[in-house]
Amino acid sequence: MINLFKIKGQKKEEAASAAGKAPVKKQSAGELRLHKDISELNLPKTTSISFPNGKDDLMNFEIIIRPDEGYYMGGTFVFTFQVSPSYPHDPPKVKCKTKVYHPNIDLEGNVCLNILREDWKPVLNINTVIYGLNLLFTQPNDEDPLNHEAAVVLRDNPKMFEANVKRAMAGGYVGQHYFQRCA
Repeated sequence: MINLFKIKGQKKEEAASAAGKAPVKKQSAGELRLHKDISELNLPKTTSISFPNGKDDLMNFEIIIRPDEGYYMGGTFVFTFQVSPSYPHDPPKVKCKTKVYHPNIDLEGNVCLNILREDWKPVLNINTVIYGLNLLFTQPNDEDPLNHEAAVVLRDNPKMFEANVKRAMAGGYVGQHYFQRCA
C-alpha cells in the first residue's frame, strides 16, 4: 500500500532543499496544543513565565510565583515544567526548584497537586496547573501531604507552621533541613 502523505511530505522536503531552505520541523500534537495554551495564558499578577532554553523550546519552561498573601507572602518560588509530546493526554511534569517548607511540596521539589496525577484530564491546560500551584501557596493542604512533618505542624500548630515558613523563607534551618533564602 502506498502512503500518499509520506510521498507528498518527501516531495515538499526535496523541493525545499533544492531551493536552499531548511526543512520545516513538523510539530507534534502536544507542541501545537502547548503553543495554543501558552498563547492563551491568563497569568495571575503574582506569576510570570520564562523560557530558559529560548522560545524555540516551548516544551520546557519555568513559572515564577510570588505570593502576595498567606504564609508564603513575599517569597519567590520557581517551578520547572516539562511537557511531553503526548500532552494533553499526559500532564506536564512539574518540579519546584526552590526548596520550600510546604506540606504539598517535598524537599526534592516534587509537587502534590491532584490535577498533576489522578485528576488530570486532557481538557485541563497549563493555565489550570498554574492556578493550582498558586492555590497551594494561599491554601496549603495538610490532608494529602508529601512533606508529612510540615503537614502535621500545619494541622496541629498553625502558629509554629507560620514561624517555620518564615524561618525557611528567610534562609535558615527548620529541624535538620537548611533552606536558602527565597524572600
